Amino acid sequence: MEKGEKCLVAIRIRGVSDVPKEMEDTLKFLHLTKPNHAVVIDDRPSYLGMLRKVQNLITWGEISYENLLNLIKKWGRLKGDKRITEEYAQKAGYESIEKMVEAIYKCEIEYKDLPDIKPVFRLHPPKKGFKGKIKKSFKAGGASGYRGEAINELLERMI
Repeated sequence: MEKGEKCLVAIRIRGVSDVPKEMEDTLKFLHLTKPNHAVVIDDRPSYLGMLRKVQNLITWGEISYENLLNLIKKWGRLKGDKRITEEYAQKAGYESIEKMVEAIYKCEIEYKDLPDIKPVFRLHPPKKGFKGKIKKSFKAGGASGYRGEAINELLERMI
């Protein structure tokens, strides 16, 4: 199985009730079951295909190291809804949370493959809302679809 080089974050922005079954299944594979849920993935072709399939319901882009660190420290959860601590990082085989986040950012390990970790981040809606309509693509002045580096600005408002 091939690994990607970039670390991406995908955020579900729409909670449509009558989603086609195929799109619903894709969202379940990505663990994006509710609005404002986010996942950290790499940019391998299989993930990119899934993101494109559900691009009307989500937004995604390349996450910065600082935002990834903040996201995992504040919203990362273990089973039992416990926060991720330095002790957990050491038990997982890393010196600190920063070293663990660095390995995730460099795509050496997938976030969802860490032991006893919840693969999804449950975020707040963005402060001051989404810029533009959530039904339009980001390129057309809306909120859905691929954002590139602009995902960091949205993520900062949601953390």
